[in-house]
Amino acid sequence: MRRLPGRLLMTLVAAALSAACSVSGPRPSAPAGVAAPPSRIALPASPLSEEQRIVHVLNRLAYGPRPGDVERVSQMGLAAWIERQLDPAQIPDPAVERALSAYPVLTMTAADLLREYPRPNQQLVQKVKSGEMGRKEMMDAFPPDRRPSVITAQMQSAKVLRAVMSERQLQEVMVDFWFNHFNVFAHKSAVRWMLPAYEREAIRPHALGRFKELVVATARHPAMLFYLDNWMSTREDWVVPAGPNRGRKLGLNENYARELMELHTLGVDGGYTQKDVVEVARCFTGWTIERPFDGGRFVFRAAAHDGGEKRVLGTVIGAGGGEQDGLRVIELLVRHPSTARFIATKLVRRFVADDPPEALVLRVARTFQETEGDIRAMLLAIFTSPEFFSDKAYRAKIKKPLEVVASAVRALDGQVFSPGRDSGGAAGGAALLGGGFPLSRQAASLGERLYEAQPPTGHPDVAEAWVNTGALLGRMNFALGLAHNRFPATRVELGKALVGVDRRRPEEVLDRLLAVILQRQVSPDTRAVLAAQLDSPEITRSTADDRGPGNTDVERLAALVLGSPEFQRR
Repeated sequence: MRRLPGRLLMTLVAAALSAACSVSGPRPSAPAGVAAPPSRIALPASPLSEEQRIVHVLNRLAYGPRPGDVERVSQMGLAAWIERQLDPAQIPDPAVERALSAYPVLTMTAADLLREYPRPNQQLVQKVKSGEMGRKEMMDAFPPDRRPSVITAQMQSAKVLRAVMSERQLQEVMVDFWFNHFNVFAHKSAVRWMLPAYEREAIRPHALGRFKELVVATARHPAMLFYLDNWMSTREDWVVPAGPNRGRKLGLNENYARELMELHTLGVDGGYTQKDVVEVARCFTGWTIERPFDGGRFVFRAAAHDGGEKRVLGTVIGAGGGEQDGLRVIELLVRHPSTARFIATKLVRRFVADDPPEALVLRVARTFQETEGDIRAMLLAIFTSPEFFSDKAYRAKIKKPLEVVASAVRALDGQVFSPGRDSGGAAGGAALLGGGFPLSRQAASLGERLYEAQPPTGHPDVAEAWVNTGALLGRMNFALGLAHNRFPATRVELGKALVGVDRRRPEEVLDRLLAVILQRQVSPDTRAVLAAQLDSPEITRSTADDRGPGNTDVERLAALVLGSPEFQRR
């Protein structure tokens, strides 16, 4: 793959790094008002122009604008578009639904996945390691399309495809947000086979619902129970009565209790103590998995539960409550003011700024309490706030790697092919997994391994986690590969964006690319850096011996625009 000129790369990297604190572009005056259908949502006054407001919303509530999206949203009305995104069930998405049918793991149970993608036979694994088994025998024994890794790969591919192609953009943003909030690690033993059901059953149905239902669904799901070891948490000195572990003495495990309070509800400064952690862990004893290594389901085992009285955050939970002890804890935590503030802070950080405005956090926390954790209501409080539409919030967030990848494909009006006959002529892994998989590997190379964040905190959503020279160089080289169609089963058509443009005139090409990719919202400094390269032989494809007009390297110039500070932010 050809790389960008080193001097230009470093110039743009320096610009992007300096823009990590703030990026400001020209502020054109708002266009004449466009009539929009009535909406129940009232948007606040804003110093941003109407076009900037639309671009801002498409970068925050979606994975970036596609060509023509700004005009479509303007015609519909921005408030109406937001209202529609808050009710994804009303948005038809037939193309994505057809494409997702090529990923069978998305609808399979853990037991089905174990049958279709079984664990490798350990005796055969040893033969492979020792050299007793040759490559052909290994391929016959472990066919690539039946290996457990296919599960995660299909999930990754489908996630990218949804981010790029789905009309239900806010839903996909929120599924990603909540998966990181309630993170599980795909490579922890049996979790891999539980992963599709976890996102399908625990995260996706509740992503825009009520927070309590989301907590209960994750708490009861085998993936969470296994990941944070609660399936092995029992009353003290409980002895396994049957099965392969018969006679094994178990006891209290605090992992889930700690993360439930620290990461899922109250926050690290939420006012709980180590004693509360122990008491919450006691409440969740007996919440376990039936046959955990065979695609098991949630089960409450009363015999393993600590039936004594507990005291959590000063509230007494009486003896003999059984499974209800855990549900009472969740109710107590969800209603706690610290949870309202913690969740409000995370949502405002995601949608407004890394340093969330305090006044907005307080209003969203109040909405949480008044609506009993209604996620739609909290989002609406953010999307209709002056802080969200402020000049300070505009392009104030650095894109995470998934956002970079998905928004770049969308900006170039790219197509991500699904596996099989729709793979766009791709071969090998892309033919089996579709174009989303190579793109997910690009996100991984930039630091965001989808479904593979090992710590329970998931992937971070602040600039300091993603802004460094090496990462930005990687982002720019990804852009070059995308513009040159280097990624299998993904196709971008730059020619469509340049209809009517004289390619012999680099300045015309640059103007059109800035319009298509950045909606002309580019700072004078960035434009000057890009314009200074238009005479470069790498851009004009000319040598000292050339006498005729140049032939602009459109792909390289598009990559430079995608690598600009303005595009790397949302």
